[in-house]
Formats: sequence, C-alpha cells, structure tokens
Amino acid sequence: MDKSVVTGKGQVVIPSKLRRKFGIKKGTQVYLYEHNGEIAIRPITDEYIETLAGIAGTKGKLLKALMEEKDKEREL
Repeated sequence: MDKSVVTGKGQVVIPSKLRRKFGIKKGTQVYLYEHNGEIAIRPITDEYIETLAGIAGTKGKLLKALMEEKDKEREL
C-alpha cells in the first residue's frame, strides 16, 4: 500500500509505481469520485473514454443526427 501527504493546497502526489501502472503522465486528467465512503481516482485516458462508448444508450441516433447536420452544413 502506497501513501501520500496532502499539501496545504489540497494536492496529492500519486506514487510513480501507480502512475506507471495506470498510464498517468504529466497533463493527464483524472476523475475523482466517492465510492462506498472512500475517495477513488481514475485517470481519464483513451482507454477509459472507450469504455464509456455507448453508455448513453442512444442506439446511434445522436450520430445519425450529427451526420445529418454536417450534410446540411456542407450544402450551404
């Protein structure tokens, strides 16, 4: 188990072993959330974003609407 100290600004250093394991590099955004009374942190990586694909359950309706809108813009 790794540990860290919270600074006066509320900053926490993620140990290098965990940064490497989860692909967290300088500039990587992270998602903080509460889970069962604990604080959890998840990096917002391409892999994480791909896991969210289809979560809205629109069955392609949004993509179809976007494509139709793009077609209209091209006609102008």
